Amino acid sequence: VAPAQRRLPLTPQHVVLYPLVSKSLRNIAAGKDPLEGQRHCCSIAQLHEHYSLGYPDLDELQKNPQPLIFDIEVLKVESPGSYQQDPWAMTDEEKLQAVPLIHKEGNELYRQGKVQEAAAKYYDAIACLKNLQMKEQPGSPDWIELDQKITPLLLNYCQCKLQCEEYYEVLDHCSSILNKYEDNVKAYFKRGKAHAAVWNVAEAQADFAKVLALDPSLRPVVSKELRSLEARLREKDAEDKIRFKGIFSQ
Repeated sequence: VAPAQRRLPLTPQHVVLYPLVSKSLRNIAAGKDPLEGQRHCCSIAQLHEHYSLGYPDLDELQKNPQPLIFDIEVLKVESPGSYQQDPWAMTDEEKLQAVPLIHKEGNELYRQGKVQEAAAKYYDAIACLKNLQMKEQPGSPDWIELDQKITPLLLNYCQCKLQCEEYYEVLDHCSSILNKYEDNVKAYFKRGKAHAAVWNVAEAQADFAKVLALDPSLRPVVSKELRSLEARLREKDAEDKIRFKGIFSQ
């Protein structure tokens, strides 16, 4: 589709709140919460509360309102029914309906080897459910039901992060799961792999031992991980000996 443009002139009195709107839109484009940094108060109070919006051009516009001209460019045209809303723009019902679809898309991307894209899908699904969960009383049946839907998505997200070598994020998320669900084998296994990757040897061994205690059928998989860890330790010890020998021989 050829790009199309339309100019929409606005006078200064109509754009006094535009800097805040623009900041929210920029947060959305960056994958952040559109209300990041804002608290519940009127918009004028927001203007006075924040010394800076984080963008020099918006700060300048806030101090000196000017007429604005918006150039809107059509990037693509989608067929009816194909448009998928961003999670932040969905209603509660739409979020619940979207989660299984987003989960499925994430699984398909993961099977295709598109790990980063899959992680983003799992993150969107988690965000939908977390938003709904915030409206429930912690520990209530509805809260627990949502949390049980979040857990497998979070484990999928952790699997992606393991492959991306973002191990400390895996440690944080798996630990948060195990604080609530002490018998989650997958969380112990993924946390064990993350511990092993960052040389937390005792912690990795403890997690793998817990995996075996909960599911002895996983012994072949756990044994493979432990052998890999032991081999890496031997390599590291050999490298350290060579390194330190060079230091002491000087």
